[in-house]
Amino acid sequence: MTRTAPRPGARPLQRLSLRVRLLVITTALLLTGLSLISALLSEHLERYQLDRIDDTLISFTELASHASRTPPPELETAGELFGPALDLLGAPYLAYLDAEGDITRELRSSGLESATLPTLDDLHAVPADGEIVDLPGAGGSTRWHAVARPAVGWDGTVVAAAPLAESDATVDALRRSSVLSGAALLVLLTAVGWLALGRGLRPLRQIEHTAAAIAGGDLTRRVPDLAPPGTEIGHLAGSLNTMLGQLEQAFADRAASETRMRDFVWDVSHELRTPLFGIKGSTELYQMGALPERTDVDEAMRRINREATRLAALTEDLLVLAQLDEAPEQLDRTPMDLRTLASDGRLDIRALDPTRPVELTGPEGHGPPGPAPVRADEARLRQIVTNLVGNAAAHTPAGTPVRIGVGTAGGRAVLEIADQGPGMSAEQATRAFDRFYRADRSRNREGGAGAGLGLAIARSIARAHDGDVELITGLGEGACFRLTLPLSAVGATDAP
Repeated sequence: MTRTAPRPGARPLQRLSLRVRLLVITTALLLTGLSLISALLSEHLERYQLDRIDDTLISFTELASHASRTPPPELETAGELFGPALDLLGAPYLAYLDAEGDITRELRSSGLESATLPTLDDLHAVPADGEIVDLPGAGGSTRWHAVARPAVGWDGTVVAAAPLAESDATVDALRRSSVLSGAALLVLLTAVGWLALGRGLRPLRQIEHTAAAIAGGDLTRRVPDLAPPGTEIGHLAGSLNTMLGQLEQAFADRAASETRMRDFVWDVSHELRTPLFGIKGSTELYQMGALPERTDVDEAMRRINREATRLAALTEDLLVLAQLDEAPEQLDRTPMDLRTLASDGRLDIRALDPTRPVELTGPEGHGPPGPAPVRADEARLRQIVTNLVGNAAAHTPAGTPVRIGVGTAGGRAVLEIADQGPGMSAEQATRAFDRFYRADRSRNREGGAGAGLGLAIARSIARAHDGDVELITGLGEGACFRLTLPLSAVGATDAP
């Protein structure tokens, strides 16, 4: 299948295959989702850790500020005794500041190094109203959270502080594990997505291959059943197969139409050539002086008149067919009864061959003629009956009985013209309504045989009335032409 080259201004993503584009979009969405989840988890954990530390500092500072009503005693040895307890309480560093802001006493966990403690200036920056403050560690080390309260019973301030190293390490560990696990999950899901998309898009590749085969000229190819009909792929395959069937039918109809047109042009040329050559030959004989006697001239004029009449009839038939093909709905419809045409058809047969027995019956020869009301163009229907009557007279021996049946059958109006002639084979019956077809092409057309347009005209007129003309025949069984039309509920005549 021909592939369309990407437009010069197309974005890079549009130049990729559908599978790659879907994978890129899916991976980008997955990466965004994983990053967002990791960020939310890290933020939530960090907030939880800080809230826990801050609550502990506030409670511990409140307790320490009420612990002594006098300036604190010597605390140099208290760190060794209470260091583990300070870690357990969550406030590893406690400082007592006097009124001038100097550290009078301090208590710290044994696990803390003095180099990492907040400086005195940092401690002075902590307001004594219980507000949590961020403090940098000494020398740019880990940050601290601190809170201060005025001492109760003496003029000073109690400051409690806790390092955030452990909290930050926990959050960093979570972030690292999120990145690593997210990357592994992203790689795994990308690989699974690549395989899943390949499997999911396999029907589209099969559709592409089918389209390529059809573009190569194989109009019989169809998209296989790739998915249940209720799915998108199933709908697409069904729609494509319907379209392909219509395309194949359209190409077949076009080929058949071209064949019919070639045959039609050939037949018209053949039918026109014969009378034209006759007219031209007679006129050339006259111009050459080869018709010296009056009787010779009269015979030539009779031939010219006969051939001109054939040309006029052929031209009229072709005009009728062209009109029916172009605008079959342009009919002068009026209420009428087919019994009128049946009676006139009987008179026409007797006029053509008085020796023929003619019987007027109901459909299929059962009972007497019945009413057959229709709303139709009477002149056009008379043309059908004339063609059928002429066909029976021309293709059966003189004196062969003819039956005309009229009435209703199967909810439709029916008019039949049946003879007891030689009939036709199945192949002849199949082509009987083709234009310019004659079952016996060797027949002398001077005896009344036409150019093979009568039955084609009859069927075209019938179908323009939403009816049809059918042929029931067999070799040695005669032929029955059956005209069926929609019944008219009102306006039927009562002609005998």
